[in-house]
Amino acid sequence: MASVLSGEQKAAILLRAIGEEAAAEVMKNLDPKEIRKLGTFMHDTAHITQEEEHSVLADFEKSSATGEVTFDGKDYIKTILTKALGPEKAARLLESMNSRSYPGLDALRWVDAKSVAQMLKIEHPQTVAVVMAHMEAEQASQVMTCLPPEMRGDVSLRLATLEEVQPEVLEELSAALQDILVASTSHAMSVGGAKAIANILTRLDKATEGGIMTKISERNQILADAIRSLMFVFDDLVKVDDRGMQELLKEVSKEDLPVALRGASPDVKEKFFKNMSARAAEMLKEDMDVRGPAKVTDVERAQQNILKVCRKLEEENRIVVLGSGEELV
Repeated sequence: MASVLSGEQKAAILLRAIGEEAAAEVMKNLDPKEIRKLGTFMHDTAHITQEEEHSVLADFEKSSATGEVTFDGKDYIKTILTKALGPEKAARLLESMNSRSYPGLDALRWVDAKSVAQMLKIEHPQTVAVVMAHMEAEQASQVMTCLPPEMRGDVSLRLATLEEVQPEVLEELSAALQDILVASTSHAMSVGGAKAIANILTRLDKATEGGIMTKISERNQILADAIRSLMFVFDDLVKVDDRGMQELLKEVSKEDLPVALRGASPDVKEKFFKNMSARAAEMLKEDMDVRGPAKVTDVERAQQNILKVCRKLEEENRIVVLGSGEELV
């Protein structure tokens, strides 16, 4: 029997379901009191059941359908999704909203990569390839890393040569996965936790982030320390290797860089300068001097823009973050 969830708990579950970037955009439009409440519930979403997850999404869908949550048509939905997720992810999401649903495959979005890999490692490589083809690229790459080394090559080959799969096959596979997930509900699966809130906090402005972390620290200092250890902030760019920093410099906005470095530590500034030509570094320093003081909000915005580029390059395996476990958070 599912427990009764509070409004804050339902909101935290829904925020995680729509993804990190979209959740960050939503939280920007909430007042500090609401954000602090939500922040304290984000960690607890790691302990919810599948029944509770499905119930929250069903409630939201029902409210949308009955007019309790209103939208201004398909164009409006497309616009907000594009702003929140970017055109590519928004297009995929809109396509999935209009396509046939396979609950078992869809439910894997809620499960961490290690648990998915644990479920799939006993399956035939062709089956694994079909499952991974229905995942977001980021999740699929994480699952691939967690698979036994001897499986990766075979799965990759089959995934690369995979063509259309009959709906009947997908329905059978989806049903089988649902059975496995239901049988696994008695075992702990990481579907949220400190990493989820850390990924969201790194996308918020300093004031909002600080308010949330203060509230979490008041209630659970150990959890707060764990979240901080998972957060990747601008000063952590010293962990990017030199080759990666040179890749980053090719992609960042020339307008953002001098502003962002205003609020950076000396080590980060030096990291950027040493990976530029002497002339380029000198020109950047002169630009910073000419611009003079910058508003804190402008500095934070510029730093967030550069961090977004850094995350994108990390996802594309074009940069390496020294000392990181698996990925840039």
